Amino acid sequence: MPTVTEGQLRAAVSQVLKGYGAAEDEAQLVAESLVQAEMRGTDTHGLPYLKLLIERIEARMVTVPTQVTIVRQDRATGLLDGGNGIGQVAGWKAMELSVLKAREFGLGLTLVRNTNNIGFLAFYTLRAAEQGLVGMAMGNANAAISPWGGAEAFFGTNPLCLAVPGSDEPLALDMSSSLVARGKIRKAQRLGEKIPLGWALDEFGVPTEDPGAALTGTLVPIGGPKGYGLALMVDVLAGMLSGAAFGPEVKSFHQLMGPTRVGALMLAIDVERFMPLAQFRNLIKGYVDSIRSSRKAKGTSRIYLPGEIESEKEQTCRAQGIRLSDPSVEMLNQFLEKANSALRL
Repeated sequence: MPTVTEGQLRAAVSQVLKGYGAAEDEAQLVAESLVQAEMRGTDTHGLPYLKLLIERIEARMVTVPTQVTIVRQDRATGLLDGGNGIGQVAGWKAMELSVLKAREFGLGLTLVRNTNNIGFLAFYTLRAAEQGLVGMAMGNANAAISPWGGAEAFFGTNPLCLAVPGSDEPLALDMSSSLVARGKIRKAQRLGEKIPLGWALDEFGVPTEDPGAALTGTLVPIGGPKGYGLALMVDVLAGMLSGAAFGPEVKSFHQLMGPTRVGALMLAIDVERFMPLAQFRNLIKGYVDSIRSSRKAKGTSRIYLPGEIESEKEQTCRAQGIRLSDPSVEMLNQFLEKANSALRL
């Protein structure tokens, strides 16, 4: 498997996007998101996302360059229209606006409508936490989860992410409302593998190991009825309240069915409005140390914190390079050629 540096992969993705009409700044931003997803092991939001995005741009179902407009804003709130452009651009601008408002008013809340898949949510919340703020992000998606007791997909996997400043690096919880992200099931289907029982139900509501049956059926919500309730509330706040599509109205990013009309929510909270940031970081340090030193279950050698496994993968890739499959390299080089770029991996 070929190994490339973070810089090489960012440059390649950025060149592809610019060749397909993206502006310089948005190409670099989306490249940063996709490459970071690859490094963190969230590969469903990495290079596979690029392939889907290019397909939608070619089908004129994503508009580039992305034009994000302010629909309305008040002191601590804002509403953006993503212009059916690249989701990461709208998500980034929303978090930027929330951070600015939080600096001035203590918290900032920005909603986004009329955008597309915004990628992995820690991309936004970590940036807020790195600046000493609490970051929160959520977004809705194409139907994949049924109401509890139902057998028909109604809600998306509707992820939620929270990040807080840490003593060394932020703590980040990035999770979907389903037991597993739908991307893991699509990956199993691509590789011809079975999925574990308990991940998904077929179209009749019966547990299945077949990823194809799972994709035509529904995903199991995390915590049963609790995950169903979480998916519902994310849909209401990120979708309905923003004026985006919600419930079964949200179209799939994986199929060329038209604009997805995804909604998102970005929240930033200024820690300094409650206590000095240094004090908060010290409290987090003591808290983390207590968690790590707590009694471990039999057979457990280490207690991980939310997001820690992903962070360590990212650091390893940064030091040792990013391993790509041969098909991924071939895909990127084909896109680079179509984009009239001389760059090759």
